Amino acid sequence: MAESALAQKNDTLEVLPVQSNVYMLAGAGGNITLELGDSGVLVVDTGTAALSGKVIAEIRKLSKKPLRYVINTNVQDDHTGGNEAFSVEGGTSTVVNIVNTPGASASQAVKILGHEGILDRMSASIKGETGSAKTVRPSLAWPTDTFFDDPKELYFNGESVEILHQQAANTDGDSLVHFRRSDVVSTGDIFMTTGYPPIDLQRGGSIQGVLDGLNHILDLTIPAHHEEGGTMVIPGHGRICDEADVMEYRDMLTIIRDRVRAMVDKGMTLAQVKASRPTMDYDGLYDVAAPDADQFVETVYKSLTRKQ
Repeated sequence: MAESALAQKNDTLEVLPVQSNVYMLAGAGGNITLELGDSGVLVVDTGTAALSGKVIAEIRKLSKKPLRYVINTNVQDDHTGGNEAFSVEGGTSTVVNIVNTPGASASQAVKILGHEGILDRMSASIKGETGSAKTVRPSLAWPTDTFFDDPKELYFNGESVEILHQQAANTDGDSLVHFRRSDVVSTGDIFMTTGYPPIDLQRGGSIQGVLDGLNHILDLTIPAHHEEGGTMVIPGHGRICDEADVMEYRDMLTIIRDRVRAMVDKGMTLAQVKASRPTMDYDGLYDVAAPDADQFVETVYKSLTRKQ
């Protein structure tokens, strides 16, 4: 079992150095990326709400500097569940932390960065049990700085950081985060080593969008000697990877997509496609149970056959 998967199973947290001043924190839901430096702490994804206190405590073991940025790669609870706790820890426009350090500003506020689609989904109104309207997530969880299709850029801790939106990947609001000096890419759930991507068709996801995202990761990564090392990749779930791992995952999804598409072109029904088990030779490799494999095949089938 992969190190990060074992950490999640045991509800323990593990911090692994990746490259330069970038670390991966595993075991709190989705993998969390940390960039540490003199300017403060930048976090990519915040894990689950239940473990947010432990996550913050682990970060404080590594750095006492202020929390400055949270970047969300997607809207899923295992990647954004800790947003509220991080907002309180770092300070927001409504929860202000007073700073007494000489020469520092009187207060500080953490910025939560994410695609506009994340804000739209978190701030959407739903009816509560009493019939009153409330938002999907409390306002402290919402991104405070959003962007659309153009890359969002910032310079922090002496490093250029790019947030790159991937259209119609797992949802319509997924992003990659590229740390240019450290040469690390944080992928969210577009890439993982523990299963097939959780494509949400209702939220604008598609199999082709995930493949486009994986190809974008490959455009950003450069291997070192013998196709190993070089640019390091932090997946949404699983172990630290490099370009070769992403390429294998991209090729696997391409083969599955092409198998399903060939059967669709022959006029086969969803039941017939499932019965043919187009993922069979990969299920064991990615530790995917039969029901989950069936669900992924159905998602790919519907992604290929739905009207655009």
